[in-house]
Amino acid sequence: MCRHTPACPTADSTDAEAALVVAAHPEQGWSLLCNGVLLFDDTGDLLPDGRTIAPHRPTDARRLTGAAAN
Repeated sequence: MCRHTPACPTADSTDAEAALVVAAHPEQGWSLLCNGVLLFDDTGDLLPDGRTIAPHRPTDARRLTGAAAN
């Protein structure tokens, strides 16, 4: 699917999310990467073969760690 030089990581690569965005729909909370991965704002992924990757990055480190503001 990717026609970039150098080619973007494949959907099966550990760095698949480093592929370039070919369609972005922030109002709906997702982006399509050139390797066919749907990347969601909650950090979950939908792979081209239908497998899912659960949200996997903290989106609010302060809230998750209980750190106080200051």
